[in-house]
Order: sequence, then structure tokens, then C-alpha cells
Amino acid sequence: MITPEQIMAWAIPGFFVLIGIELLVAKWRGRDVYHVNDAINSLGLGVVSQIVGIFTKLFTIGIYAWCASHLAQWTLPANSVWVWISGVLLYDLLYYWLHRFGHEVNVLWAAHVVHHQSESYNLTTALRQTGSGFLLGWLFYLPMALLGYPTEVFAVVALIDLLYQFWVHTEVIDRLGWFDRVFCSPSNHRAHHAVNDRYLDRNYGGILIIWDRLFGSFVEENDEDPPIYGTRAPLQSWNPLWANAEVYWAMLKDSWHARNWLDKLRVWFKPPGWRPVDVAARFPKSDFDIGHARYNPALPGTWKTYCIVQFVVMLVMGVHFLGAAPKLELSQAALYAAYLTFGLWTLGVVMEGRSAGVWLELLRTAGTAVVVGMSGQWFGVAHLDPRAVILIASVFGLSALALLCVAGYERRHTDARTPALG
Repeated sequence: MITPEQIMAWAIPGFFVLIGIELLVAKWRGRDVYHVNDAINSLGLGVVSQIVGIFTKLFTIGIYAWCASHLAQWTLPANSVWVWISGVLLYDLLYYWLHRFGHEVNVLWAAHVVHHQSESYNLTTALRQTGSGFLLGWLFYLPMALLGYPTEVFAVVALIDLLYQFWVHTEVIDRLGWFDRVFCSPSNHRAHHAVNDRYLDRNYGGILIIWDRLFGSFVEENDEDPPIYGTRAPLQSWNPLWANAEVYWAMLKDSWHARNWLDKLRVWFKPPGWRPVDVAARFPKSDFDIGHARYNPALPGTWKTYCIVQFVVMLVMGVHFLGAAPKLELSQAALYAAYLTFGLWTLGVVMEGRSAGVWLELLRTAGTAVVVGMSGQWFGVAHLDPRAVILIASVFGLSALALLCVAGYERRHTDARTPALG
């Protein structure tokens, strides 16, 4: 039987081919749908999500497998076409309710918000996934386990549902007629990602939009009210760690400050944006302005080039991590994951135009070159081929040199807002 890992191995190259096609089509039509910093941030959050998934897969799949084995009264045949078809439909219905509650319950929104933070809407937004969805998301799929759907069927249909949703995150595909009335489509999903009053908290369907029509949450995209993307509490950061933590931190603060003990609990289960009256009075927040300027700190072309190159290097390492992690000891896998996450964080600091980013990047690149060059080791690989040692040390040594050159150049030619040494 085909495995989820095999499906992903085939899908990942396709993602980047489609991203390239979308970029070319947008340029041909004279539309600017991509921003380098936003795209790197979205893709980086996708990498973080995959890293977390390595450590939580046994938790999420393990719970499902246990329930299917011990609580189901029967096991459906995995070789039945109808089991697969009904499995896809049932999973999509359960996904609808998880997705809907993810917009209506604060603690679930804290995980899902990551996917909505981008103020752009393109195929990289599809890969912008949460790192904390594993905490509670599994609860919504227990009906499948109780009905006897085998674990392997659940794992594959979950991936099918997720992969389907990739292509709907684009502005270069217009309305699709009858298709829009039945399926989740680019037009339907653009409305879902919008913060306009008309569209807010609508169109939750993953594959089918008929769930929204059945349960009263459907809205059609309107040309007279173009979707504006993001959230009503803009992230204002390229930090992937903060992107995952911001709503949890806000809930913790409101819960701590609430004087009423019931309100301390309500904070977690009320809709997003709800705050205890006394907390809102003592710690007011500005009203949402749909016309606010998008978060886009100035980043000169030299820094954009540097960040793109470094992100590609980290993406290659991320792919290697996903393949190597299951074979590594837990401590080695955790160290590798921390190293990758640190790299994505430092790139975010650089893209925010903060001088600390240069020093952090210098520590990462030069430090990697020195450690690998002197030890001849990589995570979990005790004895690297000497050619691999030379290659890795050279890549990171040259990266450190390029960093110094770019920082020096920008210090001489740009204002103080640009990252520079000092």
C-alpha cells in the first residue's frame, strides 16, 4: 500500500513547480502577488510544521491507532474502494468542523491562526502551517477510529485532503462556474482568508464547499468587495516562533490579568477577540483598521538575495532532516531540529531589518563551518565523507563571507534601518 511519506515525496517537487508557474503567470498578467520576505516566512513556517510533525506523529497517529484497535467494534477492509471513498468524505466533513471550531474557539484559533497571518495570498500561503495543531486537532477525527477506519486509510485520506487544498491558495485562477458550487475552489477560499466583514469566518470546506452550504457558512466572493488578507490582529513579524506563540501568549496574559476565575477559563474557549471586560478596560487594544499598511520592512536587494540563498540551503537541510530524523537518536534529532529552527529565526530577524540578525547569522554560518570542518561530523553522522566535510564547510564559510560583504556594503550605502555590523 502507498504510504503518506511516498505521497509527500512526490508532492514536494510539484509544490515548487506550481509556485514557479504561479509566479510567471502573475508577472505575465502584471500582478504582484509575491513578496520575498512573506514567502520565506510562509515556507519557513511550513518547514517548522514538518519538523514538529516528526516528533508528534506517534502522538496523533498513535492515539488514532489505539482507539481504532481498542474501541471500534469492527475494522473496515482497507482494500475496499467504498471504504476509501467514504473515508475521504467523512474526513472532509470532520475537517469542516475542526476548521470551523478553529475560527470560533480561541484555543483552537491559537493553532490555526498561523495559516491566516500572511497578508499575501499565493501558493506559499498554503504551506504556511501550524506547529501546534497536533495538541487538540486529533479529537475531531476520533469518529473515524470508532467507526473502524484503519489507521493507514485515515493517514492517507488526511494527506489527500491536505494536498487538495494546496492549489486553492491562489489569485491567478478566477471563478470556475459549477465547480465553485460544489468544491472548495480558489474563489471560495480567497473569501475564507479575507478579513472583510462580508467574508469573515466563512467557507470552511476542505475539498467540498457543500458542507458550508448545508451548515450556513457559505459566502460568495464579490468583485465589488475584493478580499483583504491577514488577521484582525496583524502579526507584524517574520519570526516563525512568535507566529506560533502569539495567540497563546495573548490568552495567557488575559487569563492572568482577569479578576474573575470563570473569566480566566472563558478566555480559552470564547471566540477569538473576546476579552474579559475588566481586562479590556485595563489593557485596551486598538481597533482593527482594515486599511492599515501591510507589514513590509524595507529590505534592499542584496539582503533579499542573501536571504533567498540561505533559505534554499536551509530547505535542503530540512528535506535531509525529514529523511534522517526517524533513524536518529531522539537527542540528535532534537538538536538538528533546534539548529534548523534557529536558522529560520535568524533569517526572520534579518528580514525585519534588525542589526542583531547579522550577528546571529554570523554565529550560525561561521559556527557551522568551523564545527563541521573541525569535527568532520553532521547530525547523527559520525564520520562524514571528507568531500562532504569540505562542501559543507565551504558553503557556510562562503555564506559568512557573503554576509560580511553585504552588511558592509549596506552600512555604507543605506540608512540606519538596514541590517549592518553595528
